[in-house]
Amino acid sequence: MRAVWLREFGGPEVLVPGAAPDPVPGEGQVLIDVAHANLTFVETQFRATGRGPFAGRLPMIPGNGVGGTVTALGPGADPGWLGRRVVSATGGSGGYAELAAVPAEGLHPVPDGLPLDAATALLADGRTARLLLETAAPAPGERVLVTAAAGGVGTLLVQLATAAGAHVVAAAGGPRKLALAAELGAPETADYLRPDWADRIAPVDAVLDGVGGALGRAAVDLLRDGGRLINHGLAGGAWTDLPADEAAARRLTVLALRPTPASTRAATGHVLAEARAHRLRPVIGRRFPLERAADAHRAIEARDTLGKTLLDVDG
Repeated sequence: MRAVWLREFGGPEVLVPGAAPDPVPGEGQVLIDVAHANLTFVETQFRATGRGPFAGRLPMIPGNGVGGTVTALGPGADPGWLGRRVVSATGGSGGYAELAAVPAEGLHPVPDGLPLDAATALLADGRTARLLLETAAPAPGERVLVTAAAGGVGTLLVQLATAAGAHVVAAAGGPRKLALAAELGAPETADYLRPDWADRIAPVDAVLDGVGGALGRAAVDLLRDGGRLINHGLAGGAWTDLPADEAAARRLTVLALRPTPASTRAATGHVLAEARAHRLRPVIGRRFPLERAADAHRAIEARDTLGKTLLDVDG
């Protein structure tokens, strides 16, 4: 099969297309004929440094999420999966390839009428956005600041928080990204490429921060006393700094995601159903053929993407 190999950590050029043995599904596994691979910013960090939530010895085929059709079953796998369109995590490796063997218990059926690329775009970012919103639990009318609002998670958070009745303040870099956030329902936007961006925003009740670093710190300063912060990314290079004594003095609550297999599965099912009902729109900003995985990583790292970036594996 065709695949993309990671043989050393470094720049995007270390992602090299090549041949790989076809995987064989083991006990309780299925084989997916992959149509699309889901890319995340975390994968670019892992490729560069070897650090992150993924593990595996080099050389390896990276990629943690795929969408496709089940074409074969391992021993003990439910035969009802055969021929079905599904999305699935891979466990951190094996996604940048034509075929992927994954545990059947982790499969999510794609609802009829929902395109497979849209379902793949929702796999990682959709469940994350849903769990973030459940954790932050904004009340109707509360002001919620979403940073990285034009990214994969951010575009979904804007929609989900707006649907929950919150007043969303969408922060992103540049007019193109702000226009997208406004199109998705944010009544207020802020361009954090402007040095005075935070001065233009009234205090907020909650911050959903996917950037961290200095920008995340500026977002924290916008929280009113008694507000809530939840971090879900560090595109700025570090987690947002909020000393415990400052949090106590301002009565700020720092929330954290604590997903369980059950809550993660429920969140994934929820966003797939919402997209099928046209109440949630995954934004696929860019797509690349499998062999150009390196270019896809470059685009993500250059902040030259909107929403989700996909690898189209089936051509």
